[in-house]
Amino acid sequence: MIDGKLYGVTASNRLFALNAATGKELWRFEADTAGPSHVNRGIAYWEHDTDRRLLFASKSWLYAIDAETGTPIMSFGDGGRVGLKTGLGDAAADKYVVSTTPGAIYKDIIIMPIRVGEGISAAPGYIQAFNVITGNLEWVFRTIPHPGEMGHDTWPEQAYKDPSIGGANSWAGMAVDHKRGIVFVPTGSAAFDFYGGNRKGKNLFANSLLALDAQTGDYIWHYQAVHHDTWDRDFPAPPNLLTIHKEGKSIDVVAQVTKSGYIFVFNRETGEPIFPIDEVVVPSSRLPGEELWPTQPVPRLPQPFARQVLTEADITWFSDRRDSLLTVFQQANKGLFHPLGFEETIVFPGADGGAEWGGAAVDESGVLYVNANEMAWLFSLSPTDGMNGGASPSSGKQLYNTYCRTCHKPDLSGSPGSGYPSLIDVKTRLSREQMANMITAGKGMMPGFTTIKEQEKQSLINYIFGEEKEEVFEKVSTAVVDDVSEVPYVFNGYNKFLDERGYPAITPPWGTLTAIDLNTGRHVWQIPLGEISALRERGIPITGTENYGGPIVTAGGLLFIAATKDNRFRAFDKRTGKLLWEYELPTSGFATPATYELNGKQYVVIACGGGKLGTNKGDSYVAFALP
Repeated sequence: MIDGKLYGVTASNRLFALNAATGKELWRFEADTAGPSHVNRGIAYWEHDTDRRLLFASKSWLYAIDAETGTPIMSFGDGGRVGLKTGLGDAAADKYVVSTTPGAIYKDIIIMPIRVGEGISAAPGYIQAFNVITGNLEWVFRTIPHPGEMGHDTWPEQAYKDPSIGGANSWAGMAVDHKRGIVFVPTGSAAFDFYGGNRKGKNLFANSLLALDAQTGDYIWHYQAVHHDTWDRDFPAPPNLLTIHKEGKSIDVVAQVTKSGYIFVFNRETGEPIFPIDEVVVPSSRLPGEELWPTQPVPRLPQPFARQVLTEADITWFSDRRDSLLTVFQQANKGLFHPLGFEETIVFPGADGGAEWGGAAVDESGVLYVNANEMAWLFSLSPTDGMNGGASPSSGKQLYNTYCRTCHKPDLSGSPGSGYPSLIDVKTRLSREQMANMITAGKGMMPGFTTIKEQEKQSLINYIFGEEKEEVFEKVSTAVVDDVSEVPYVFNGYNKFLDERGYPAITPPWGTLTAIDLNTGRHVWQIPLGEISALRERGIPITGTENYGGPIVTAGGLLFIAATKDNRFRAFDKRTGKLLWEYELPTSGFATPATYELNGKQYVVIACGGGKLGTNKGDSYVAFALP
């Protein structure tokens, strides 16, 4: 909210301005980028004298928009926009690159988060900074280092130009210490996410918290939280900047929440850990070709905000088929950083955390507040079809296994409650043209696959539509065959461990809200977040639910959060965790709220998009105010 105007984005990523006191629309901007839209979690704002700009991402472009009129600023880049592939090199030219998270502003620079693919042939996720006034590229920090750069020796010699290796991007957002001129950048996993035989080594600067000079991009310090990640344990949220007190001293720190339920806390200037971190020995992989790193970092404090160990006692007690769930649990691999293989491995907390993209809030007393998921997921790999001397499958099936199987499962059933829709009978919902456009442009969480040629695209659609003849092809395309030779396994999908009713197969809580004192590293309180009315009616206490979107805290002592699948918006006493107020939204508020003051009145506003976890879709903003 700037000068009485509230700026945001719609569920289909249209930029708008409202009167912040009344909600009356003032203007709307739609980027002229073809193809399906994608979600966006916000925008950035910059001003100098009377020049006021909104920095807004659509597809692979960054736009500068006049905050007063909603029109592009034509002197910025090429007609008001610059490409988010500008600093990534030729390797990204025809690959999926978008931004779904606001950039970080420092003086006249914006440092941009980007999303890239997570499979084979993903674009490199270098950190790029653009000039807010001109759109010129100011600097690039290469997260997959080139020869002579720090960290190059943690990869194979040719990794930086290997087309099957990419990622190590910062998609979740950043934090800027304006006083010190430092930007703190959390990075994600190297791609392919679940096998690293072609990228042996620690893989800096994937899965790292980077401290860079915000003006120049020069390296200051880093900490890698997962070495040689094959579990998709990327940093899921921006870090938090706060001041804590230890041994009579005030220390400015940066705190990073994780999918695993850990919090890493560092001195902002030096990168020195505030609490001890142990390198814990973890199991080695038996998967041919894979070489995991022998240890992984685990902080002693702060206390984890999600369970770290599951036992048989943690299998849900109100399923009618508990015995079958126990069998799955007993037969699956489990434990901290257990290697993936052909058998199912329980990953807990699951693929969406622990912490998720909404991240944490902090206050002036040094307390961090974070909502979390407590879900178990089942991961496994299979040999790539056509390997091990067998005949290659039909071209459409091989393309499906290469690009689609990870999210939509081998049988096309997907995981609708996880945001990966079923493709069974999809031809009754989409035409061939619509499907072809979606494959190229992407939609929602699905990346666009721009490297798939037209003939291959039609073969893929034939397979998905059940119209492909079962014939053997000697060759699909050079790109696909080369990729498969580098990565001989496919991921069998993001499968949640659920009971017969679709509820989590483990005991509650399934979603939590926790206050953690970072001065001591100890919990202040923890409560379940969210409820399922059908279970309450059966006499089952509040279970918590999966949740997406973060909290905010106010100087008046309140914590506001939506995030849950039960459509509720809640206010808690930040000191005790006591529920003070709740309201049923039109659809779930999978977003982080904002608060502002205007004309002496305090407002709180939340975007209600719904759509995840099987909830209804929406496209509204709802604002509240104190009387």
